[in-house]
Amino acid sequence: MATMSTSPSARGRVLVGASIILLALNLRVAVSSVGVVMDALQSDLGLNATAAGLLTTLPMICFAVFGLGTDAIVRHLGLHRTTVVALVAIASGIALRVLADGPWLFFSMSFLALSGAAIGNVVLPPLVKVHFPDRIGLLSALFGAALMGGATLGSTISVPVSHSGGGWRLALGMWAALTVVALLPWLRMLRHDVKSSLRSDEALPLHVVARSPLTWAMLACFAAQSGGAYAQFGWFAAMLSDGGVAPDTAGFMLGVLTAVGIPMTLALPWLIRRWGATPALPVSFGVLTIAGWLGVLLAPDAAPVLWAVTLGLGGGAFSWVLAMIGYRTTTAAGTTALSAMTQGPGYLVGAIAPFGTGLLHDVTGSWDAPLMVLIGAAVIIAVAGTFIARSAPLESRLGK
Repeated sequence: MATMSTSPSARGRVLVGASIILLALNLRVAVSSVGVVMDALQSDLGLNATAAGLLTTLPMICFAVFGLGTDAIVRHLGLHRTTVVALVAIASGIALRVLADGPWLFFSMSFLALSGAAIGNVVLPPLVKVHFPDRIGLLSALFGAALMGGATLGSTISVPVSHSGGGWRLALGMWAALTVVALLPWLRMLRHDVKSSLRSDEALPLHVVARSPLTWAMLACFAAQSGGAYAQFGWFAAMLSDGGVAPDTAGFMLGVLTAVGIPMTLALPWLIRRWGATPALPVSFGVLTIAGWLGVLLAPDAAPVLWAVTLGLGGGAFSWVLAMIGYRTTTAAGTTALSAMTQGPGYLVGAIAPFGTGLLHDVTGSWDAPLMVLIGAAVIIAVAGTFIARSAPLESRLGK
């Protein structure tokens, strides 16, 4: 069966589980480490404001484009080989871009690293489905926390390293070592790849997957959550500051919002066991997000901690959707295809949302209209999530 673990021993499962978490830990450092040294990059590489803006948008573009293409790569190479390709691309891109003395090499190597991260995003759910069909909630929570942890490591450690004398080159290049560590166990597992579980009779091309309403519900839910999250990263502090909160406090509130998401993600397995396949969780995530945005809209300076906490708790929708990719499929091929269709276009919305939020603010002169759109996105999380929770598996819907 495609969902059967290929590491039946307890030791083998621990190795694979740790390898999945290490993979997730590496999928955001190439992104989060750049923004905090952007001033040095602009100075040394001659990047103007437009180029710097493109560099911050590049991750979401890669996540969208390569996310959609990963399904075909997995069907051709197998899950483990695809994972190795992703990690090699990340390590090579991170290591080689520090040699740049101009923007072109830095951009091209960043593109290489980010393409690997995009592939890694998509293979995480099918890896969990294949190796841990009985622990999807737990492993999804752990790799979700690892994604957040990697982003935090990249942004917090790179700054002191760059100021310690190593400059931006050491601050960015050192993360290649972490990727190599993650690569080693996957090289060992190449002998036990799961390409055989992606048989031609189980293949689900993206155009076939697109016929299912479940696919569009997954995409809508992930896109709404992704767009809201990236709008938070880009504009939450500014919204609070414009509403009367001190700038330093507003910046700290963004940290609170992010920090709350980690224990929320780790609690996901218990929450899924408690409520199972019911709309309770997605509706709760949607309601929490709506409450947070309403607070920012109506009284931003009244209880900024409360708004940050409720939005952070609502962000649990991210890991829930990723877990549902495994719960709503029965084969490795189905999991891979649904993951690609969910994450690829979903991250594209994530790339557009911060720009659209800022543009709408500039056009209207206030945060009211952008916040109403973000509240609407939270409603989509609840509605689409309800459909997902009640849906039959993808393969059943497609008659497979």
